[in-house]
Amino acid sequence: MRSAFIFVDLQEDFFANPLLSGSRASIAAAVNDLARFSRDRDCPVVWVRQEFEADLSDAFLSMRDSGTRITIRGTDGCKIIHEIGREPTDHEVVKHRYSAFFDTSMAALLSSLNVSRVVIGGINTHACVRATAVDAYQRDYRVILAVDTISSYDGEYHRESMRYLAQSIGTSMTNSEIKDLVSAA
Repeated sequence: MRSAFIFVDLQEDFFANPLLSGSRASIAAAVNDLARFSRDRDCPVVWVRQEFEADLSDAFLSMRDSGTRITIRGTDGCKIIHEIGREPTDHEVVKHRYSAFFDTSMAALLSSLNVSRVVIGGINTHACVRATAVDAYQRDYRVILAVDTISSYDGEYHRESMRYLAQSIGTSMTNSEIKDLVSAA
């Protein structure tokens, strides 16, 4: 069973939030650990970035209504945090909604890579991670939630979303457990 490792929205603007900035180093270390492991096993790594035009024409309705400017194309806030080690062989998907599958190339990419299981990590648990996991599940991918790499700016949203996802959508696993699972395949 071939796995793809998908990391969602590990971007500067999200980690600027004080409720996430404290976990930046530990999340980056856990993500780098899994990404290295993935590459060593010839499993694809996919970086997902949220990105919007400066005029918000492609942003969520709530962002347009409030004038919220986050992850604007061409800004430093839109970039993946500098602690993350990316490689030329990695893939990138840019999205404009919560799910990495909504109106993106993700489904076609995973199909072309002959993937049947996805390992998902990233920010924010209750929004983009959750939507991506649900959409992967609905496309019949086996879903693993990389708990060491998932967080949110709201602890209650994080806990409730992880409870829901682990109960209905995928399996929550630590980096060590994921490595054991993928190595055994």
